[in-house]
Formats: sequence, structure tokens, C-alpha cells
Amino acid sequence: MPFRAARNGAAQREPGVILDAHHHLWSPARGDYGWLTPDLTALYRDFLPKHLEPVLAANAVDGTVIVQAAPSLAETRFLLELADGWPRARAVVGWIDMTAKDAVRTLTDLATDPLLRGIRPMIQDEPDPDWMLQASVGRALAAIGEGGLTFDALVRPHQLGALGRLLDQHPQVSVVIDHAGKPGIEAGAFQPWADDIRALSRRPQVMCKLSGLLTEAGPRTADEDLRPYVDHLLACFGPARLMWGSDWPVLNLAGDYGDWLEQARQLVQSLGADEQAQIFGLTAARFYGVTETP
Repeated sequence: MPFRAARNGAAQREPGVILDAHHHLWSPARGDYGWLTPDLTALYRDFLPKHLEPVLAANAVDGTVIVQAAPSLAETRFLLELADGWPRARAVVGWIDMTAKDAVRTLTDLATDPLLRGIRPMIQDEPDPDWMLQASVGRALAAIGEGGLTFDALVRPHQLGALGRLLDQHPQVSVVIDHAGKPGIEAGAFQPWADDIRALSRRPQVMCKLSGLLTEAGPRTADEDLRPYVDHLLACFGPARLMWGSDWPVLNLAGDYGDWLEQARQLVQSLGADEQAQIFGLTAARFYGVTETP
């Protein structure tokens, strides 16, 4: 096993590299985050590299992928600035308005920064499940693929079918499904999420993040509650197309960084060391085109 973390946050290093494929950074005073309100007391404060650094060190995490959390170009540029001065940052997944007439020009401008490796529209917030099928989104997605960037699909279960139709139109784009498509773990909902995930996994350009499950689980966070979903993801994608992410600091609503890392390890402990190394580092490094070490 390349890495082993303890419940108390202490960590023991074994040969291998671990990359956190999904976390956020923010400063509420910037005003980008319409969803981030003062009543979310666990989240309504600054979460910056200086706050995450000791957590990563305690858990022997080598590098991270910073993912947008606000639908603004200003936040994307803010994240790129933070990443540029932070050795653990390997990549940034930013945001553009994919429906804008100048979306391709904006993308071209942002992509001059080598740390920008992907784009994530906040599709989960769109009331129309077919929002992503409009022509303007397709043009922007094509430009993402042509530019060698990746696409993070932040979707909910009812949007998985539309995502499949979109990807059939753009098979050249490398895609990762964030938070496993947010299955309804708290309600014990398995179908039709499971069938839709299986259908998406048949497209070879699609990968999936083992992240965000605790915040979808409510009180159902025990291994036996999560295992059916994790086992299904493994059966569909296999270790080479599955990547672990913390979803910090949103994770703080439901659990602890070290605890989630260890729980994820336990949920895939039946795999060999090489397969676990894929999930906890190599898949993300390959997908985002980053080096495993600074």
C-alpha cells in the first residue's frame, strides 16, 4: 500500500505518491460565492493554502488539484494566483461562462497559464437538465478538448443522461464526473444512478472522482452505507479511471480530512497496492497531465 493514514490524523509514509484530486480554496470577502452564506458557519471563513497546508502535511499528501467554487472569472484568476505561489498545487480547474459569445476567447486567454488544466461549469445549479446540450456549450466544450484541457462534470443524478448525450457529441474531450454524480446515499437511492453511471463508464474518455460522498450521505456515513456505491464505481471505472479527492473544505460539514482518506482506503482495501496507487494519485496525475512531484 503506497500510503496509510490513521484516524487521528497522523500518517505513515510508504513508497508512492498521493494527490488530492479535488479541493477548494476561497475567501468569502471576495463576494464571488452566492451559495456561501453566513449561516454555513463551518464554511463561512477563509480557506487558503496556509489553512490546508498543515492538513496535507499531517496526512502525507504530496499535491493537490484546486477546483473552482464560484461562477466567476475573477475567482479562477484568484485560484491561479494562489497556485502559482504554492508548491503543492499541481493544477487548477477553473470556470468560464460556456454560453457566452466570447467563451472560446476567454478560454484561450486563461489557458496561457500552465497551471490551468481544466474547466468546470456549475451544471448542478442549472434548473434545466438539458442546459448542457445547447449549442453554445457544445462549442465551448469542443474548444476545451482542442486546447488539451479537461472537463469536470459537476452534475446531479437527474443530469447524468444529458451528460451522456453531450459526451457522445464530443468523444475527444477528457471528462471526469465530480463526486460520482452525487448519488442519493442519504435516501438509500441506488437506481437509476447506478445504471446511468454504468452507461457513462462505457465511454472510454470518462473518469470519475471518489469524492463528495460523505456530504451526500447525511447520517449514513459508515463503511457499509458507502460500500455499495464505491463497489459500483470500481466495477464501472476500475482503478485506472477512478481518482480520490477530499472536497475540502466542504468535507468539513460531514467529516475530517484524515478520516475520509482512511475510510476511502478501507473501502478499496481489497485492491492490490498498484491499483490503490492509481486511485490515490496516478489516475489524477495522468488525467490532469501533471507531475507527481514538484
